[in-house]
Amino acid sequence: MKSVVTLLNRWAPAEQPVPSDPPRGQELLANPELNKDAAFSEQERADHGLRGLLPWRTLTIRQQVALEFEHLRRKEDDLERYIGLTALHDRNETLYYRMLIDHLEELAPIVYTPTVGYACRAYSHLLRRPQGLWITPDDIDRIPELLRNAGRPDVRLIVATDNERILGLGDQGAGGMGIPVGKLALYTAGAGIRPTLTLPVSLDCGTDNAGLLGDRLYLGYPKPRLRGAAYDGFIEAFVQAVEDVFPHAVLQWEDFKQHNAIRLLDRYRQRIPSFNDDMQGTAAVVLGGILAALAEIGGTLGDQRALFVGAGAAGIGIARLLQAAMRESGAPEETVRRAVVMIDSRGLIFEGRDQVEEDKLPYAMPREELARLGLEPGPSCDLETVIRQVAPTVLVGTSGRAGIFTQAAIRELATRTRRPVVLVLSNPTSNSEAVPADVLAWSDGRALVATGSPFPPVEVEGRERLISQANNVFVFPGVGLGAMVARARELTDGMFLAAASTLAEMVTPERLAQGALFPALTDLRAVSRRIAIAVARQARDRGLGRLVADEEIEAAVDATMWDPAYEGTAADSLSPAPEPAQRHL
Repeated sequence: MKSVVTLLNRWAPAEQPVPSDPPRGQELLANPELNKDAAFSEQERADHGLRGLLPWRTLTIRQQVALEFEHLRRKEDDLERYIGLTALHDRNETLYYRMLIDHLEELAPIVYTPTVGYACRAYSHLLRRPQGLWITPDDIDRIPELLRNAGRPDVRLIVATDNERILGLGDQGAGGMGIPVGKLALYTAGAGIRPTLTLPVSLDCGTDNAGLLGDRLYLGYPKPRLRGAAYDGFIEAFVQAVEDVFPHAVLQWEDFKQHNAIRLLDRYRQRIPSFNDDMQGTAAVVLGGILAALAEIGGTLGDQRALFVGAGAAGIGIARLLQAAMRESGAPEETVRRAVVMIDSRGLIFEGRDQVEEDKLPYAMPREELARLGLEPGPSCDLETVIRQVAPTVLVGTSGRAGIFTQAAIRELATRTRRPVVLVLSNPTSNSEAVPADVLAWSDGRALVATGSPFPPVEVEGRERLISQANNVFVFPGVGLGAMVARARELTDGMFLAAASTLAEMVTPERLAQGALFPALTDLRAVSRRIAIAVARQARDRGLGRLVADEEIEAAVDATMWDPAYEGTAADSLSPAPEPAQRHL
């Protein structure tokens, strides 16, 4: 078998060249990729001009992690903790990722949702040291130059947003940069993708947020949002530049508004290896949860019927993948067609209804189906009525409307289904369609519940029920890693189906018995590894990646995953921070 070094040379991105004249002294301490702070040894201090620039004592990385947790505990709220972690990243990148990996369950809600949403809102007033790349319409003729200015010649993964649909908060202008920065931090923590191979990008094409435009300290492009042909030309110029400058990069579209999200994905997915996490990542996570639930609720995937409340990019992405999975399982086309029912802000989507966007037409209920179910669209056709007539087994919320899953609706659902699956996916927490404790109470404890934002466990009849988060982080790091390792030319639905089924396999019977539909975040690296291997195999089997044996794929994935440690220190010998530092930030 080939050595791991050989596999790395063949599969993995090349290491960056070591500068002929490495930084010394204050310049070294100011370099977050090389800085160790107090972990520099006595010999290193002598060799690199650091004597006198650091206190006397040398600390281990374990001690540094404990100290950083002490700093975080002194912060008064999660937004201040977010700022503190950002400052650590800007100072000492290795320590930041070591801390994030060892304590992901506690820190993921701070570096990403829900806290990142508050950071995006206040971005212009929080920014200390810019990360990533901003591209505006004024740059349309020099985008390749801007990409090269990033100083990362071997970028393999780009997360790009146009900032228009940030979480459930809408248009956040330049503040949307917090999302790709946070996502890429999770790529590194969850799948070991080296930060030097990644690039966060804000396609800052203006904003229609009046509050931002009226803020004299707003840092973004201060013009109304680009639309129409000019917008399409801007995106095309960006894609062309990525193809030219970073020909091996995987591009993740992030937080684009519904119609642009769907349109751009369909336009570019076969031209450049790319995917939309809000659509495909969310879809794979949700499908994985549904597949895991089958062990508890019984039956097959073809037996399920899903009612979607919310028909934006996330809802449509989930519906697409769910139906693809049903077809792959051998379900008849009529069963697949009836498996998805959708409600948007104007009510039930059905054939002949006014104002149904083209994206939603494939999910419009046929008139004969309306008649068969006894549904009469109109003001009386509310959520409770649709549930009563459709009898869904799965209720999916992507509406962004807090409290829309009422007691009456959940009780009706529980009447029709023995073990309903209820997915309240809107985030941040304030936008959740229902509170998990209420869903469990209204379903007499029978519902299997997962959420888009973190919620604490709920006690049901003296037993603790876990509320697992349907977090995209269970899928996108592994998909990105697998695509990178395989040099995939396209990211197909089959790859996301493989990711979903792999995720479901990682949910243990013990967690299912506690009500959890997803693994623990502490298992994320193992989950990402398995998904990366499955995605790379799919790429090979479909002729879209390198033709290699399974054992080579596994070895290449393992060799590509970076485990942060200071040079000369074995990362696997590091112990996590002491127990008191792990809880209750």
